[in-house]
Amino acid sequence: MSISMTSFWIILIILAIVVELVTVGLVSIWFIPGGAVAALVAEFGGPIWLQILLFLAVSVLCMIFTRPWAVKHLSSRQVRSNIDEIIGSQVRVTEVIDNKKETGRAIHNGLEWTARARDPERIIAEGETVTVAEVSGVKLIVE
Repeated sequence: MSISMTSFWIILIILAIVVELVTVGLVSIWFIPGGAVAALVAEFGGPIWLQILLFLAVSVLCMIFTRPWAVKHLSSRQVRSNIDEIIGSQVRVTEVIDNKKETGRAIHNGLEWTARARDPERIIAEGETVTVAEVSGVKLIVE
């Protein structure tokens, strides 16, 4: 039993949709419009070489012109983690920060964190307010 080329392109479109739904990573979405154009050409009796050529051309053009837009808009919806929110915030030192003695604690939003100074020579007194420069594991690096 042989299938028509129109059926082949429709099956390819369905497979591309399934792969896209499963991966959610802009993997095969580009083949859907290419397959649709190729299916139309097949339906109207176009030669196989033209179907393949249009499938490839439309798929590549869709990727070139829509991928940058899609990546920009999809990645802009990523939510920053709680750790990212801490960077740049002010914290109060609750235990002297001395990197050489490996001491130091600070409070951020009611939670106590181990803290270290960004400048390894600097000692920061208890009660000072400092800025979180980065988070390294479970330690606040402050300045």
